Amino acid sequence: MSLEKTALVIGGGPSGLMAAEQLALAKLKVTLVEAKAAVGRKFLMAGKSGLNLTKNEDFESFLNAFYESKSSLELILQNFGPNQVMQWADELEAKVFTGSTKRVFPEAMKASPLLRTWLTRLIRSNVDFKTNWRWIRFGKDSFSFDTPQGPKSISPNVCVLAMGGASWSKLGSDGAWTASLADAGISLTPFGAANAALDINWSEHMKRFFGTPLKSVCFKVDKKSIRGEAVISSKGLEGSGVYSINRDLRQGGELSLDILPDWSQKKIINALKRPKGKQSLNNFLRKVLRLDPLKQSLLREFCSKLPPEPAVLAKLLKSLPLHYVRLRPLDEAISTSGGVAFSELDERLMLKRKPGVFCAGEMIDWEAPTGGYLITASLATGAWAGQYAAKFALEGTADSP
Repeated sequence: MSLEKTALVIGGGPSGLMAAEQLALAKLKVTLVEAKAAVGRKFLMAGKSGLNLTKNEDFESFLNAFYESKSSLELILQNFGPNQVMQWADELEAKVFTGSTKRVFPEAMKASPLLRTWLTRLIRSNVDFKTNWRWIRFGKDSFSFDTPQGPKSISPNVCVLAMGGASWSKLGSDGAWTASLADAGISLTPFGAANAALDINWSEHMKRFFGTPLKSVCFKVDKKSIRGEAVISSKGLEGSGVYSINRDLRQGGELSLDILPDWSQKKIINALKRPKGKQSLNNFLRKVLRLDPLKQSLLREFCSKLPPEPAVLAKLLKSLPLHYVRLRPLDEAISTSGGVAFSELDERLMLKRKPGVFCAGEMIDWEAPTGGYLITASLATGAWAGQYAAKFALEGTADSP
């Protein structure tokens, strides 16, 4: 009887693949549709610099990374959180390790071996993949697609939408689905760049530092201070330290940099009071404060004339204003904020206006910093939506958790 029940998953990223797996485990006949020529393209891109699957930390700390969405995601992440992600990777023969920052990676340090094994498992579970199929609109009881063979429609018992946010459109996450959901009266939160680089118009003397890492600094937004790293690029400043404060910057916070986070202001003042003699200022700062050339250049980049008073210069070193143009464009961001509002979903992640249609992954309005949170939440929402979609298909309803 269960084989007569059909499920449709739209989107072939981690959340869609996880939803398809849960539906297949429940013995539904699953069709997964992907707009691009292959599934998992953004997942593979994430793995090029080392696939950070999750973060091996206590649950409360992990949950707090999701800002105001944590209450909506708590049960979902308890159901499939860091421990479950590590177990899942192990089952796919992708042995993982925990780094010094508690970030979890597969030993292969890339996504392709894990994805190949996962797809093989899904194919053996009779998941039917259709690529180059782009979803166009809701029908009365169907979903319409543009395909290489012309217009097609599918009428499943249940559907999981997992089409991603609006970053990296060339990999499939283009946010084009928003028009169809808006037409159906579903409220959407506007997309914003999350985990995006800062756009900075560097002066000529900074070119020699392009590609150089900026370490041992604190990024400060208003009263918030985050220790992190970044890289000087031709476009500006990128890296985990910058990404972690994106949300605060979008909300209008003033950005500054603590160049010497391990030094108190008093210690800096005392060092600056030492006799300078005939030394150049650069040599003096290098010797008494151990300021490397990059930090000295940043100091001069954002303050053309350094104050001679030790107390004033010390204050500047602890809170150097970073003048930037904007966050880099949405399509360059690692992820996005915005999407389907949680108010449009019930606790099962089913659309209140579309019974039998569930949402998963980054198309839902939540955000988190890099560090394993993004992939874990994508997998977790996919598992949750898939499990409840299966119950809905098999039982005609599914009780809320």
